[in-house]
Amino acid sequence: VGAFLATGLLIAAAGLIPALGRAVAAIPGPIASAMLAGVLLPLCTAPVRALVEVPRLAAPVVLTWLVLHRFARRWAVPAALAVAAVAIALTAPAAGPGRLHLAPTVEVTTPAWTLPAVVGLALPLFLVTMAAQNVPGMAVLAGYGYRAPLGSALRVTGLASALGAPAGGHAVNLAAITAALAAGPDAHPDPDRRWIASVTAGIGLALLGLGAGVATALVLLSPPILVEAVAGLALLGALAGAVSAAVAEPEAREAAVVTFVVTASGVSLLGVGGAFWGLVAGWLMLLLFRRRRPGGDDRAATTEPAEGAVAPAEVVPRGDDVPQAGGGGRAALSGPPVR
Repeated sequence: VGAFLATGLLIAAAGLIPALGRAVAAIPGPIASAMLAGVLLPLCTAPVRALVEVPRLAAPVVLTWLVLHRFARRWAVPAALAVAAVAIALTAPAAGPGRLHLAPTVEVTTPAWTLPAVVGLALPLFLVTMAAQNVPGMAVLAGYGYRAPLGSALRVTGLASALGAPAGGHAVNLAAITAALAAGPDAHPDPDRRWIASVTAGIGLALLGLGAGVATALVLLSPPILVEAVAGLALLGALAGAVSAAVAEPEAREAAVVTFVVTASGVSLLGVGGAFWGLVAGWLMLLLFRRRRPGGDDRAATTEPAEGAVAPAEVVPRGDDVPQAGGGGRAALSGPPVR
């Protein structure tokens, strides 16, 4: 718990570094969208896997989602979750899991600090939270057109992490998946009204905390793939938007695909997950295709010139090589060049 509290203070301190915010704001939109698509892909395949692994439970859930997605889209996911809960209750063993306390209790632990806990837990948790959650989370928000102030966000979430540590909370952060749910068009057609989804989610989590015993029983009684399937259905719209935005710009398409593949692979290196390494790989790809040749020409990302670019044959030479307007049909030096 002391390490959790120290992590929160480190996150708040990171909010005082302006260069960090500038670095996150510089992440290109296609790369951010591709990273989000890679994060969402494993969850969005869960409904398909659930239909194969537990067809009796998954089929009613998916069918409910399909029907309401067509006629009452807003209620499709809540209805699918309700059907999943009913299916679990009807197929669960009569005895159920033992030693579950359904009544909510509040337990606060006094923080204690030790050097091994700070070095072995607080620092790694801080680095992982920043690299795998806060940076991708900001990138997701930017992909949906939101330029949130990273410094303020880190200071607030860091202090919230420190306050929540005695109750067992750790590392409140700008998580990529929940950011995609709250910031996307499925939350509200009007971008200025999507904050309501975040407030609703907070209220829902508080109620879930009061019913943690029931929620725990529901999860323990259900196949894990069924819970993932409901989440995957909720995220299909976000995945579609992320893929569309990732490949929208031809000059960044290959870099976006690399970001998507690395992120979706789920690799973990140095304790940091694939989302961060996907961003790094995509950025390196952009730098690779923008490096200059020894002769000074830019290396193009595609074989065709970018839209609006001037082909080498169309560049107007300078100096005396440019004929005057009356002689060779070219514009005079005093005027703009004419193709």
